[in-house]
Order: sequence, then structure tokens, then C-alpha cells
Amino acid sequence: MRPGQRSAAQRVRRYVVQIPYFVVLLGLLVAAVLVLFDRWRRGAFVFGSVLLLGAVLRAFIPTSRVGLLQVRSKFFDVAVMASVGSLILWLATSIDPLGTD
Repeated sequence: MRPGQRSAAQRVRRYVVQIPYFVVLLGLLVAAVLVLFDRWRRGAFVFGSVLLLGAVLRAFIPTSRVGLLQVRSKFFDVAVMASVGSLILWLATSIDPLGTD
């Protein structure tokens, strides 16, 4: 294998391992847009769901391929994302809408 090919494969791998991170980031962007358009309950629900998705992705994807979803240890990352995601989902579903959506 020539050196140029190896570096191209490494460049592609650098972007491919970031796909889980970009999926979570895209979901958070959708949640922010919903909140900006005064759909705070839907936005909060999407936000909490995306955090739970991030926790699942971090739990099942090997550390060598998780990319920027890795902040600390696997246990810490999964515990924090799952806890915050569950709390936000609980808040989004339990607060009385008071005529709003």
C-alpha cells in the first residue's frame, strides 16, 4: 500500500468515527430549533430522547470508534447522558402544558 492511500484511508476513518457524534449533534440542533419556534415541550422531548440515544451509542460502540462522544470513562458518559436525558424526558412529559404545545 502506498503512503498516499494509507493517509486517505486514515482521513476517511477520522470522519467515519465521528458519525455517532454528528447524529447526536443534529438531534440537539433539531431540539433547539423546536424550542426557538416556541415548541418547547417537543424540543425538550427531542433533547431528552437524543441524550438517551447518545447514551446507548456510547454504551455499545467500542471506545476506539466512538469519536467525540467519549468525554470521560464509558460508565461516566453513559450514566450522565442517561440520567440527564431521563430527567428532561420526565420534565417534558410531566409539566402541565397550560394550553401551550
